[in-house]
Amino acid sequence: MPRVTVIVPCHNGGRFLDGLLASLAGQTFRDFDTIIVNNGSTETLTLNKLTELENVVRVVHQENRYLPGARNRGFLEAKTEFVLPIDCDDALEPSYLAEAVSMLESAPADVGFVFSHMRLSGMLAGVLPCYLNPFDQLFFNRLPCCMLIRRSAWKAAGGYDETFRDGAEDWEFNIRLWRSGIRGLELAKPLFVYTIRSDGMLMSYAARMHGTNWRRIRTNHADLYRISALASLWRATRMMPSKMSAWMATALLLSAKLVPEALFNRIFYWLLARARKRRIGQGELSAVSLATRGMTSPPETR
Repeated sequence: MPRVTVIVPCHNGGRFLDGLLASLAGQTFRDFDTIIVNNGSTETLTLNKLTELENVVRVVHQENRYLPGARNRGFLEAKTEFVLPIDCDDALEPSYLAEAVSMLESAPADVGFVFSHMRLSGMLAGVLPCYLNPFDQLFFNRLPCCMLIRRSAWKAAGGYDETFRDGAEDWEFNIRLWRSGIRGLELAKPLFVYTIRSDGMLMSYAARMHGTNWRRIRTNHADLYRISALASLWRATRMMPSKMSAWMATALLLSAKLVPEALFNRIFYWLLARARKRRIGQGELSAVSLATRGMTSPPETR
């Protein structure tokens, strides 16, 4: 039995699979298998590609249960303790699995996942550092969607919430990981290649629904958002890496309560666009051509 399972949700994303599988073939760590979850694809190109790949990797089929449902199916199908979910339009640098597996295997039992920094590709290029600060995590997702996770940690956290069909399913899941007493380790290298497309779920949908998704997260974890709980968590984590100050957190919470949700969504997306332009201007990120991404895809791809 292999030591790692890579699970790949795919809803009409067949045009990206060759690139992902090439990055997996380039891994210096070879003791893994791959499961592609066909998440209700209807596109002929994708269906043909999946048929072609059935002789190469394991392909499981289900109705469209959106991204969280596809990831959960992958974890259920996996036989290994170490599982890595990755979307079909993303990629890994060659040493990702070797370094992440080594870290997780040598970590204490309460360490349930390893995450790396992200190298952005597609609409933006650059490096985006990731970190785990429980206080910050309540306001923004500071972790990547692709992490090497113990299957037992996924189970302890209750898996991905399949009601999160509009994005943020990994954000909410990551909160439940640390709520379950599960620690994560940072692999401080940009080994996960995250593709940002104008038609991908992050930019075309999830970012525009940030206020709605955040409200749902606050509802799911209402006890964490009480003033006393937030103050206690901020004190406990203030020496950890952070980009969220107490006044910023207060401003966000007040805005979410006082501003209509639809307007809050629009304001957040505007602020996100301004922040992206500022980082490009400062040389942290660079805008690149979208021509290589061609066809559009539905929100569930991301």
